[in-house]
Amino acid sequence: MNSPGPSTALNMRHVVAFVAMVFGMFMAILDIQIVSASLSEIQAGLSASPDEIAWVQTSYLIAEVIMIPLSGTLSRILSTRVLYTISAGGFTLMSFLCAQADSISSMIVFRALQGFIGGAMIPTVFATSFLIFPREKQPVITPIIGLVATLAPTIGPTVGGYLTDLFSWHWLFLVNIVPGIVVTVAAWFLIDFDKPDWSLVKNFDWFGLIFMGVMLGSLEYILEEGPRDDWLDSTVISTLIVICIASALAFAWRIASAKQPIVDFSAFANRNFSAGSLFSFSLGVGLYGLTFLYPVYLARVRGYSSLMIGDTMFVTGIAMFLTAPIAGRLMTKIDPRLMMATGFAGFAVGTWIASAVTKDWSFNELLIPQILRGVSLMMCMIPITNMSLGTLPPAKLRGASGLFNLTRNLGGAVGLAIINTVINHRTDFHYERLAEHVTWSNPAALETLDGLTKSLSTLGSDASSAALAKLSQMVQREALVMAIGDVFVLLTVLFAAIAILTPLMRKPRPAPAGAGAGGH
Repeated sequence: MNSPGPSTALNMRHVVAFVAMVFGMFMAILDIQIVSASLSEIQAGLSASPDEIAWVQTSYLIAEVIMIPLSGTLSRILSTRVLYTISAGGFTLMSFLCAQADSISSMIVFRALQGFIGGAMIPTVFATSFLIFPREKQPVITPIIGLVATLAPTIGPTVGGYLTDLFSWHWLFLVNIVPGIVVTVAAWFLIDFDKPDWSLVKNFDWFGLIFMGVMLGSLEYILEEGPRDDWLDSTVISTLIVICIASALAFAWRIASAKQPIVDFSAFANRNFSAGSLFSFSLGVGLYGLTFLYPVYLARVRGYSSLMIGDTMFVTGIAMFLTAPIAGRLMTKIDPRLMMATGFAGFAVGTWIASAVTKDWSFNELLIPQILRGVSLMMCMIPITNMSLGTLPPAKLRGASGLFNLTRNLGGAVGLAIINTVINHRTDFHYERLAEHVTWSNPAALETLDGLTKSLSTLGSDASSAALAKLSQMVQREALVMAIGDVFVLLTVLFAAIAILTPLMRKPRPAPAGAGAGGH
């Protein structure tokens, strides 16, 4: 049952309910990053292998990516109140069970359930913001959502590092319990935005759900494991690519033929939504790709602990926090497309500066790129969200919100897969080129080897072989740094190209006084 467009007057009950929902969304997004930052501690605690521990994240992401587009249909069937209460309560319960897990198998099961049940919170918040608040309030509301959606993954490594350092890995999950209960209770008693429509159950497309689940699940696995398994060299990856394509074709057939498709793609007929989804995909690369790339450099090159990495990257969160209200005000003053172009250009400048990275870079050298990243995230996220969802009619918002959030998550997954693949291949390439110059005829190489041998003289007869191994590690490190620089150059090209495409979106007409969310 569709809600009418909101009136200008704010309902304080709705405001409090929305604040609780936003906090739940923050908790769900944060959970991904605080866990990823401390996987080694969980691995040690559960006596898991490196391949097994990776599934603590992979199972969550696969389950979540299936729920996100499904949430639109479920919210119409169950109502926002019931769906969000189940989502927040289930997420909290699974957090508790994850903390109690005594084996890697049980942890993987609980994480998958946590991702699936909790996955509805994020798109539901985005849709609700446009359903219950009038358009003239969006310059205030959208920055809050944008800040939460981007700040949570940014500060995740810091929070995870502190929790595991001060307590234990169990607290990565236990920290969700009290706020999760508060959010669940608030959702049940305060949300009254719409009513359930149980008639939709009759024509629920179960085959569409299966095909979508197989398609998105296999795609997420391919993107997660592909770089590690060298893509088509792996029989599993090759098989899953075939399965993904087949299920995608079957899903497309169900969308075209089902009486009530599991996902409503009609929002893509709106030019701003379809273009905004492209920009959201690109933003996902900048959000999740750089949140991954900086820690790779700091951990593998600089040897930083997760806590030190979090402290170094925290400046991005500060930049985002300070920029959010400014970006919200700018939405009412200038063309939002100019904001987007400025944001993506800021990304490009930051990654271009970072492409000059060396093995000695630390906080000071990374300061400007990280500030530019934080500012750019807010300059992009707020207008993209507002222009993509704010021009849709209320009836399409729930389904469109799921698709919009899915594009950002898939952008992150594709970005990570490309980044990992480029790092692997370019590291090998640079190692071979550097190794060609580290020969017995190279005076600099001989001088370095001689110095290493002398520094390792306490090893006696093993000093020479130890020095050779050390020299090989130095070459490997330089190759990795050069590969990371190559990734930054690649990201610079991407962000610069996306900045040029911002005119694809239409500038929304000013909202008349009291206009609802769905105005064109």
